[in-house]
Amino acid sequence: MHSARDAIEQLLLPAECALCHALLSYASSGRVVCAVCRHRWRGVRPPWCGRCGQPEPHFGPCRLCTDWPGALRVVRSAVWLEAGARDAVHALKYGALARIADALAEAVAGIALPERDAAWLVPVPLGRQRLRERGYNQSERLARALARRWRRPVLDLLTRVRETATQTALTPEARLANVAGAFHVRNGECGVRSERAPANSALRIPHSPLVLVDDVFTTGATLAEAARALEQAGARTVLGVTFGRAILPDFT
Repeated sequence: MHSARDAIEQLLLPAECALCHALLSYASSGRVVCAVCRHRWRGVRPPWCGRCGQPEPHFGPCRLCTDWPGALRVVRSAVWLEAGARDAVHALKYGALARIADALAEAVAGIALPERDAAWLVPVPLGRQRLRERGYNQSERLARALARRWRRPVLDLLTRVRETATQTALTPEARLANVAGAFHVRNGECGVRSERAPANSALRIPHSPLVLVDDVFTTGATLAEAARALEQAGARTVLGVTFGRAILPDFT
């Protein structure tokens, strides 16, 4: 409920949409993205690969998820990464607008994910350098905003043990190589689990499904490698959600 003070502040300093800069109504002044911009986000719809959610014609096995770890069962994205949706992600990642994660999470919350009601959310971690540069992990902000809608806990299970080059211009094969071994599971003392240690020597992985949360899906390399680290630590079922899904360029 808005207070009289809120009404005066809205009159003197009216809120505006972070994307199109249109003034927001008093009733919508708590939002960051206006209804028109949210309506323009184009949802990802079937038919798609039942596992990775890539909507494309399939003649044989899907080329994106054939080599994924077995524990990574299903990945879905809310909207296509184009126009306003791309601007929203950029505002979250590079514009220091952490509050926009709530608008992105609203779109992600509509994804029908199997076993969602019993799952734990696991944000994909940033490397230390990028975390210092941005001041926060955009995937963690998205995961916590999503957790409030799904009423599920967030578990900070993963750590990124080395910095990786930006994935933007890389082929699918180069993306896989770029993130190989980049993630480890934290141990009970918030350290890093060694791959050579027995699985039960680290932080106990819940038997509940784990949902990896990230901002963007391109080829799935990052989610697959994060899921591989969880699988090696004992996770049985890993799912994945992202806000945006990039339209794949032609790498041929």
